[in-house]
Amino acid sequence: MKRAGRDETTQRIELNMTPMIDVVFQLLIFFMLSLKLLAPEGDFHIRMPKAAPAEGQPDPTQLPPIKVRLTADRNGNLRGIQMAEKQLRSLEQLRNEVLALVCDERGPKPEAAKTEIDFDCDYHLRYSYVVEAMTAVSGYVDKQDRIVKVIEKIKFTRRPKE
Repeated sequence: MKRAGRDETTQRIELNMTPMIDVVFQLLIFFMLSLKLLAPEGDFHIRMPKAAPAEGQPDPTQLPPIKVRLTADRNGNLRGIQMAEKQLRSLEQLRNEVLALVCDERGPKPEAAKTEIDFDCDYHLRYSYVVEAMTAVSGYVDKQDRIVKVIEKIKFTRRPKE
């Protein structure tokens, strides 16, 4: 007996998956080989403020943090820079003051690795000024076009929103 609507000559069609899998693996290998991993730009060792201060004894070899206050005008532009009790005129002067503290004629002193900068910024200060200040204190390019790291430990004082 024949079923209605079904032909005895119909055959089952099989798909050959091998070429498709080959193409997928070739694409995978292509993307793996063409991937270029770059060093992260602006890699700063930044310590953000904690919710509560940690208890314990401070490291006696660690120098006290250098406190830098950045103030802003109403528009968010940099109005003033103060390092400890000294009023500074520019970020270049900030760089020179920090270099005078932690560097000698040969480069950064060994204690520069433990030195910490504590930025106290106005809440509405533009982010670009904060990045410029971090760049000013974190290092410089020497005469042989090498990057010399000066201070890597940067933290921010929590300031309430005004």
